[in-house]
Amino acid sequence: MATTAETSGPIDAPIAPPRVVRQRRMRPGLLGLAVLLVALGGLGAAFAVTSVRATGSYLAVARAVPVGTVLAADDLFVVQVAGGQGLAPIPADRVDEVIGKRAAVALAPGTLVAWEQLTDQPLIGPGQQQLSLGLKASEVPARQLHPGDKLLLIGRPARDAEGGGTSTRFEATVIDTATPEDGELVLYLALAERDVPAVVVLAGESRIAVVLKTAA
Repeated sequence: MATTAETSGPIDAPIAPPRVVRQRRMRPGLLGLAVLLVALGGLGAAFAVTSVRATGSYLAVARAVPVGTVLAADDLFVVQVAGGQGLAPIPADRVDEVIGKRAAVALAPGTLVAWEQLTDQPLIGPGQQQLSLGLKASEVPARQLHPGDKLLLIGRPARDAEGGGTSTRFEATVIDTATPEDGELVLYLALAERDVPAVVVLAGESRIAVVLKTAA
């Protein structure tokens, strides 16, 4: 008589060996490139901080200065300007060279002062007077007119003048310009005192033409 041995309890299954994950190796070239990029980023950040922090002391306009005015100490104040690339203001330590010069153009409060805005020459010479002349866009002889430009003012004869009349000519120098909101260009001119009355009459009758003779 044969007997069979009975087993009791669960039979354990075989255990699978652990899976080994192969570690990636970084190529030396890529590692060097990463280090280089980090270094360049640090240098760029340092340059940006240095550029922002680099400031200079420059001269600015404290109050409105009309063209031809001799600058005084009260007309100027010192400002700190960061960066300054593309600007050409006058350093604050050269203030003694600025005081006593004339404003070649009208100076607005809060703006930086540049050498080209100043002059040593009087804008209105002996025997001259200043007047303003308004021109339409089509009457301006150049895209831009600058202080020192030499103009020729030509007075047209009246339409009812006998024999057609004759034109008159006057020489003038640009002192400054302005553009009001209506778009008309206003010229501030210096011309001989003897010519002022005639030019005023011609301008009031819209019988004057402006020609650019010599650019400054």
